[in-house]
This record gives sequence, structure tokens and C-alpha cells, in this order.
Amino acid sequence: MRIHVVRPGDTLWGISQNYGADINQIVLVNQMEDPNRLVVGEALVIPEPGREYVVQSGDTLWNIAQRYGVPVQDLAEVNQISDPSLIFIGEMLILPYFPHSVQSGESLWGISQRYGVTMDRIIQVNSITNPSLLYVGQVLYIPVQSKPVKEFNAYITNMREEGRREVLALGRNFTYVSPFTYAIREDGSITDMQDGPVINAAIANDAGPLMVLTNFQGRSFDSDLAATVLRNPDLQENVISGVLEVMQSKGYEGLNIDFEYVYPEDRENYNDFLRRVVARLRPAGYSVSTALAPKIKADQVGLLYEAHDYPAHGRIVDFVVLMTYEWGWAGGRPWAIAPINKVREVLDYAVKVIPRDKILMGIPLYGRDWKIPWQEGTFARTVSPKEAVRLAANYGVNIQYDETYQSPYFNYVDENGQEHEVWFEDARSMQAKYDTIKDYRLRGGSYWVLGSPFPQNWPTLRNNFYIKK
Repeated sequence: MRIHVVRPGDTLWGISQNYGADINQIVLVNQMEDPNRLVVGEALVIPEPGREYVVQSGDTLWNIAQRYGVPVQDLAEVNQISDPSLIFIGEMLILPYFPHSVQSGESLWGISQRYGVTMDRIIQVNSITNPSLLYVGQVLYIPVQSKPVKEFNAYITNMREEGRREVLALGRNFTYVSPFTYAIREDGSITDMQDGPVINAAIANDAGPLMVLTNFQGRSFDSDLAATVLRNPDLQENVISGVLEVMQSKGYEGLNIDFEYVYPEDRENYNDFLRRVVARLRPAGYSVSTALAPKIKADQVGLLYEAHDYPAHGRIVDFVVLMTYEWGWAGGRPWAIAPINKVREVLDYAVKVIPRDKILMGIPLYGRDWKIPWQEGTFARTVSPKEAVRLAANYGVNIQYDETYQSPYFNYVDENGQEHEVWFEDARSMQAKYDTIKDYRLRGGSYWVLGSPFPQNWPTLRNNFYIKK
């Protein structure tokens, strides 16, 4: 897979010729609504011929395997497809082997070094009896290079049919799927959700559903609600009992606790609550994780940060989700949602006090459209990456890219003369995030939030990692 950034004068036909790729495959994987309308600065995913294939209408996993002469079970395994019927139009599949035509002077050892696979694997796949005997023009099938194995979580807020379908289509990309949200009540009970269809869709893809528990009330996180429960051990036991009942009845595999805006004086109360949760859930076979605000130092001031004790969470729970997004928040000034330099500042602190293999780095799947000049008290509109590109196309503007933040952006003027500034994510910005996960040797990543169309992300993810199930 390649990432191509559209340049002035580019056409889709010219791009396809440059990469030797099929136009229809490019259109499908990028979900292009109008292939004749490209935006300068737009990042397109280009499937690599002979190595990757984008599912088309009428395809089955069996006929794709037949077309490329590979065992269907190998095709399913390398793409982590647990149910062969769950393949979807526009989904990019990695072929388990790709062809290599032997050139003059090549050896099996040299070919293995070139592609980063062992000689033994090449010998096995090609049933070679004499490794020293190769001839020019001989076609060898090279197994795909192994990728780092990482965990990925995805939060989802839509429990309706659209949410179920999205989890069915994307679930093979996730270790966990986390329906948002169950919430505590002042009497120690918890709210309910109609989450069964989403849970079943996750399980169909071997993605473990995580129950999300928050102090969410109305339309926001409630500090007083958290204080009521965190200051009363009896209420906490009621909460934990309710959580266990839900998890057992609905098939959840773990609990993700996302208490936000907790009063600083409840910091140790929160830690004690986590200890109680772990003491009851872990013996029952459930994992416990937390979501943490993006801190850059232990004594960071602010209601969002002070009660989140990084070292304690690192010791107590199985893993943490660092919410490394929302620098460009809806009520603030225009900015990248997750500027990579700021994300790395958080990680620089986090890895000093939390084991690296317990950290999932938060990753946004959305962008924002601000009216400018920005005014205090105004709110940006949330847009999907796909919608952002459509906006740039509709208003005839080029997409820029900030190298410091590793994020695309653009400005446009609407029909009323109002100027806008848009920051979003694309394949380049996601590649920067995946490189960061590798650089910091983290457990993996966590997406906020499904429901925002971003077709370029999923092939980019698969190009970087094998997802732990």
C-alpha cells in the first residue's frame, strides 16, 4: 500500500498509471464519490498490485483466493477474517503471497533479505527441493512480511442498526469494541443500554466487547456524581455488583472505566475504587482498564487531570487508554485534534510511570470545522475525514499539511462570506500516529469514535500492524 498526495494536474488515470494500479481498486478503497474530482493535497491510499486486493461487488473470499491461486484459509488468516461471509465492498485485503520473478544473479538468500522473510518460508511456500537451483524468469511466491502485533480498541456511541453494521464491517481491525456508555447513579446502581447487536457484531469478528463505565450524566461528566460514589465504599460495592451482572448477562470480556473531571481530593478514593474493582473482576476472568486524561507531568493542574494518578493506574489495572486527542476541541480555537508533537509530550511522561505494554494511545477518527475569526463561546462543527475532503472539493480549495502537528487542514469561505478553518485526519496523519506507537513500543491504540467515515484509515492500519485478538 502506498499513500499518494494529489498534486496540481493529477488525474486518477495518471495516478493509476504511475503506480501500476487499477483505477477501480483506487476508487473503491478510498470510497471516492466522484473520481473525476480530486483535491490538491488530498491523501489517497493506493493498493499495491499483486500484494493487495480491494473487494468488489459480487466477490467472495473463495473466488478471490481462486483468482490469486492462494488457499482460502491462508487468505482468511492473514486478514484475520473469522467468518468468510464477512467481507465488504471497498475493504482492502492483503494477499498472503506475492509473485517475484527471478532476475539474473539473484539467489534465494538475497531474495529473502530483500523482502524480509526467511529462506525457509520461501522454500516451504514454493515447495523448493534444491534451494541453490534458480533460473531467470522463475516465479517465486513470497510470503508477506510479518508485522508488529498490537491491540486496538474502538469506542462506539451508536447502538442502532448503523452501529451494528459498522462493527461488522470493521470489527476485524479491533482487539476490543467499547460501547459508550454505562453510567453510575447516586444510589450505586448503573444505567442500561440496548447494546446487544453491537456486542454480537464484535464477537462475530473475534473482538472482545468492553463495558464502559463513566460518571456521565445528562450531556456531560459529573464531578459531584463521581464524588458521591467514590466517597462511599458501600455504593462502590453496589456499582461493582451491577457491573458484574451486566457483564455476565451480555457477554462482556472486560471493563473500561472512564471517570472524568473527578475532584482532586478524590484522587486516592478513585485509586481505592479501582483496587476494589480489580479484586472482584480479575478472579472472575475479566480485564480492567481505565481512560486517562493526557497529562505531561504528575502535578499538572486542572480538574481534568489532577485525580488521574498515572503511576497508580499503571500498577492497578491491566491497561490504560490515554485520551491523546481534543487539543482542537469544539469550544476552543482552531487547532489539530491530535497534534503529534503534543501527543509525544504526553507519551514522554506516561512511559516513565506506566509500563509501555499497558498503554493504548488515543487516536481520533474525526475533524472539526471552525468559523473564523474564532470567538469565545462559539463551537466548531465535528466532521468526518471524508466530509472534510468533500468540503475542500466543494469550495475549490487545496488541502495543506502541517509538518509539526502532522495534520491536514484548509480554509474556505462559505456562501454567506463566512470564513472557516478545518483540521482533520488523513492517511499521512494516521501513519504518523502508527509510527509513534512503534517508536514508543506501546501496547497499541484506541479510537474515538466509530461513526465517522474514514476509509483510508483501515488499510493504513493493516499496512502497519497485525491486530491481536
